Amino acid sequence: MTYCVGLKIDCGLVFMSDTRTNAGVDNVSTFRKMYTWTNPGERVVVLLAAGNLATTQAVVSLLNERTKAPSERVQSVLETQSMFQTACLIGDTVKEVVNLSVPAGQKADAFGASFILGGQIKGMEPRLFLIYPEGNFIESGEDTPFFQIGETKYGKPILIRAYDPKMRFAETVKLLLLSFDSTLKSNLSVGLPLDLLYYERDSFKIGYQRRMGVDDPYLRTISTGWSDALKSAFRSLPDFQE
Repeated sequence: MTYCVGLKIDCGLVFMSDTRTNAGVDNVSTFRKMYTWTNPGERVVVLLAAGNLATTQAVVSLLNERTKAPSERVQSVLETQSMFQTACLIGDTVKEVVNLSVPAGQKADAFGASFILGGQIKGMEPRLFLIYPEGNFIESGEDTPFFQIGETKYGKPILIRAYDPKMRFAETVKLLLLSFDSTLKSNLSVGLPLDLLYYERDSFKIGYQRRMGVDDPYLRTISTGWSDALKSAFRSLPDFQE
């Protein structure tokens, strides 16, 4: 399982993903699930992946190959005219990979993968998309300012309650870590380390990247502080009266 979040705020886009993959309790591995493509000064494209590992890696590999092959008829993520076209390209690539992977007569469910796509192309606004395993997609808006993929249910409540589009980057990281902390404590298939990336609006470069492991001091402070705060809030509420 996986947990990834892409969140849009007024000053940019923030992404976070775990790195655990597993095929049973005794077969656990660490793989990066966050990928980037940049043309400094012109565009930044960020992709988070969840689902079948072979499918996600094949999609990313194909996208990478097409940035290196000028003769390839299919556009690359560094050539699309808009983020909408980038979403279309990735959706088509997902369908292409799944169709090639599924043996005749079998269902495609086991090969499914979903993605969060975000970024900005010069002259346009930052945009955020959720790409489904079928290759179709939706875009974030005022009512849906963030997307989750993978194990979403444990970390969603804090995002809904505390999100504010005017949040600073530092506040947004704190919010995402609380969301991930709840998920890590609830599902063993999501695990450290966590990858963090911040893109500042109109900068057209990766603003900040960091990997947070079990020994990361800020991550430990947030986890311990959140547990203590929840216990304190619980004790402060009135007891039930019969």
